[in-house]
Amino acid sequence: MGAAFPRWLLWVAAVLLALPFGWSLGVFAAYLMAGPEFGQLPMVTVPFGLLAGLVFAAVPLFTLEKRLAVMAGACALFFAWGALSA
Repeated sequence: MGAAFPRWLLWVAAVLLALPFGWSLGVFAAYLMAGPEFGQLPMVTVPFGLLAGLVFAAVPLFTLEKRLAVMAGACALFFAWGALSA
């Protein structure tokens, strides 16, 4: 097969993808707690979502490729949900 991406590049991609992933987790948590009119609740939930996304990206519970796939898939679902509910 062809040459794979360097590990450091995949790790940087995971950390960068953790930001929209974590933001989406925080907004989704606010939506689950308060419904569509959640007001200022994301001010509380988004920082926890960002932290959770960064921890998920950095802690090697799964392979780096699986973590990237999970975060990319979740971001795509969150963005599609936002576009459809607007």
